[in-house]
Amino acid sequence: MIKSNIISRELLTDSYDYTLPDGHIASNPVYPRDSAKLLVYNREDKSITHTTFKCLLDFIPDKCEIFLNDTRVIKARIFGKKESGGKVELLFNKPLNSFSSLVMIRGRVKIGTILYFDNELSAEVIELNSDGSRVVKFYYKNTPIRFEDLVLILDKIGHIPLPPYIKREDKKEDERDYQTLFAKNAGAVAAPTASLHFTEELFKELENNYNTNKITLHVGAGTFKPVEVKEILNHSMHSEYFDIPKNSKDIITSDKNILAIGTTVTRTIEYYAREKKVNGECDLFLNPNNPPIRVNHLLTNFHLPKSTLIMLVSAFIGREKTLELYQEAINNNYRFFSYGDSMLIL
Repeated sequence: MIKSNIISRELLTDSYDYTLPDGHIASNPVYPRDSAKLLVYNREDKSITHTTFKCLLDFIPDKCEIFLNDTRVIKARIFGKKESGGKVELLFNKPLNSFSSLVMIRGRVKIGTILYFDNELSAEVIELNSDGSRVVKFYYKNTPIRFEDLVLILDKIGHIPLPPYIKREDKKEDERDYQTLFAKNAGAVAAPTASLHFTEELFKELENNYNTNKITLHVGAGTFKPVEVKEILNHSMHSEYFDIPKNSKDIITSDKNILAIGTTVTRTIEYYAREKKVNGECDLFLNPNNPPIRVNHLLTNFHLPKSTLIMLVSAFIGREKTLELYQEAINNNYRFFSYGDSMLIL
């Protein structure tokens, strides 16, 4: 009977809530990047170590395969006007097919509305979704354009899409700070933040001492979507495009230990472990009821209350231990969320 009660609490969204005191949300990164704090939790001896990210390699197990997400954040936030002259803000989320894209629009629109932006870019609203998202078709000089051409224009006129909890406008430094050192494949609207702590020196040291593997998962705006249902298993998980190169797939299918740098890497590897697909749309929801079966260790930031990300962390170490470590971080003045400090789970 006691076991039944414990399981039911693991499935309640409110059980993943915690109180974050004022001043703990990081609005800017620390410099240098690797001076961020690092909490190391060892599941074998239950030990907790407080250190800095610069000391990361002191804790990574020998003969461990490192996996990283090489997605590149695009300047997905653009400002324009409607035909009526009213201002509008659009946040690109992801391409749906060759010429249709999923976006969020701040400002009232209807099907057929044309939005005008700088650089002769325009967008036609072709669908209104019940979740508040919109489907649009982008045009350059009145000619439909594909995603790869859209990205080039966004790079000129767009803004870095900072997370909604960072209460400031983006600035020039964010183009560097909200991007990993190894960002390559354009498509994300949020950074794989666990990788933001690497300096060039530390990353070179990592590559010299460990085998590093890349996967791509284009982080979408859904990563910030709160879980609003009472029971977590009723949550409708967002999907994001992923691609796993052959050499990375070969490591996943081996019996080697894996350290996933971030939740996006974890979800991608775990999706492959279940579905055996090397690309497509990943909608895997990891939680204590669906724990990891392939990833051995996790490096991650501290996440929003009642989010799928804190539930993913709980899939590794349990809900109670996760909340305990979050409180430990708060007590030691860790900085939370995208530009904040990190935690290594061994």
